[in-house]
Amino acid sequence: MPVLNRIAQFQEEMTAWRQHIHANPELLFDTVETAAFVAARLREFGVDEVHTGIARNGVVGILRGQGEGPVIGLRADMDALPIEEARDLPYRSQTPGKMHACGHDGHTTMLLGAAKYLAETRNFSGSVALIFQPAEEGGGGARVMLEEGLLERFGISQVYGMHNWPGLPVGRIEMNRGATMAAADQFDIRIRVNGAHAAWPHLSADPIVTGAAIVQSLQSVVARSVDPHQPVVVSVTQFQAGNTHNVIPASAHLKGTVRTMDESVRKDVAARIRRIAESVAEAHGAEVEVDYRWGYPATVNDDRAVSFALDVAGEVVGAGNASEGHSPQMGAEDFGYMLQKRPGAYVFIGNGDSAGLHHPEYDFNDAVSPVGASFLARLVERAQPVAR
Repeated sequence: MPVLNRIAQFQEEMTAWRQHIHANPELLFDTVETAAFVAARLREFGVDEVHTGIARNGVVGILRGQGEGPVIGLRADMDALPIEEARDLPYRSQTPGKMHACGHDGHTTMLLGAAKYLAETRNFSGSVALIFQPAEEGGGGARVMLEEGLLERFGISQVYGMHNWPGLPVGRIEMNRGATMAAADQFDIRIRVNGAHAAWPHLSADPIVTGAAIVQSLQSVVARSVDPHQPVVVSVTQFQAGNTHNVIPASAHLKGTVRTMDESVRKDVAARIRRIAESVAEAHGAEVEVDYRWGYPATVNDDRAVSFALDVAGEVVGAGNASEGHSPQMGAEDFGYMLQKRPGAYVFIGNGDSAGLHHPEYDFNDAVSPVGASFLARLVERAQPVAR
């Protein structure tokens, strides 16, 4: 079964939705106009319940099918990024310094397309929760929706999400079992000493030398402290110290990120970073403070959900274009919070030959929308078929 005929019929309408959202980007939890646009479309489609104001500006639509049954959740993210758009598109961002550089405008559009089709056909049992989430880009909107009782309030038993992927051909859907996106944590290491004139270095410990030694030692976390089969990234991304030529500064500040796929490895790496910073600082006669902040968890797919989603994808794009060979990515995604609570899967859909995610020349490919909407709709129809 290729793209659903009814969805193909309103592809131009979907393109107009997507380009409207693209032209009006909003950040984090401040998705006021985007949420209003989504809620208005859901009401137009005849969605049974439209709930707004979840996690400030999240929207959940509830569609009831034929007869009793479970509730399946479909999630799309709505927020944009603080990036200046580089391309002069007819629908380019109207807000300086903000743009949809990750395709959340497309994700929202694909879920709206599935909602329109499912509201018309109702060829499923139970219900569908259409989850439009704010603040994926750093705000943890998924976590906040869960804290406000999303799953319990609507009785959601399983949940699926999807992300476009530049470089993957249009009409291809990929996924993998287990961890598919990394946990993302941050650390700050603050080094303090007395400070001194650079001509008399013996009068103070040196925070720059100490910091350099910490940076070098942190490379051993991945190289010598973690099983080589475990994907781990420890990156120091900022080193701030001093402001002139002839003064040993009184402080230095290191910042960095940690990416892991396994929760036990994640905890071990965090502890190792703290021990290294403290021991190296002590050896250099400096004081140190380590602030380690836990971020998004790894996004871990359920095996059965992947098998099911792969089968559905094969119906829509053809078995040869549906694969579980997508390699795990060290980028992060807050959909991982939802998969900690319910079984489900996070899949990738091809965006074709576009600029990369978070690039100022990126644009979601509108040819992808009917493919993604058809996949989401068929997930529902296959997961919760009507009793015959």
